[in-house]
Amino acid sequence: MNGPLNRQVDEYVTKHAEWRDELQELRGIVFECELSEDYKWRAPCYTHDGANVVMLGAFKEYAAISFLKGSLLKDTKQILVAPGENSRAVRLVRFTSVAEIAKLARVLKSYIKEAIKIEQAGLKVSFDENKVFDLPEELLNKFREVPGL
Repeated sequence: MNGPLNRQVDEYVTKHAEWRDELQELRGIVFECELSEDYKWRAPCYTHDGANVVMLGAFKEYAAISFLKGSLLKDTKQILVAPGENSRAVRLVRFTSVAEIAKLARVLKSYIKEAIKIEQAGLKVSFDENKVFDLPEELLNKFREVPGL
């Protein structure tokens, strides 16, 4: 790891007792990948030369490592999932045990290193800003009925 441990991350891990061991295991893996530890958006965030690379999170049913440009990763092991159906950049891996994390430790390190290379190359996620949505007929009718709506 580059730099000291972050006190706020320590507090985050302690606060989430139900996933403490899993978060510590993930934190240890990230430490081996030469990232700096920070605390952003009320969660552990790991950066390379100031660029956000991965985050750790404790959720109701799982702990996770999130790759902020995960959609650009090759995902050769097919372990990444989008956090929501409309997610375009972030991909994460969910865990419910330390054993699951330990089993994928080598893969996670390789994904983190690939994510660092993506940052070093300056790659960006392409967001389709001109995406056309199909509007429900009821809404279109209201637009016709109420001028200026």
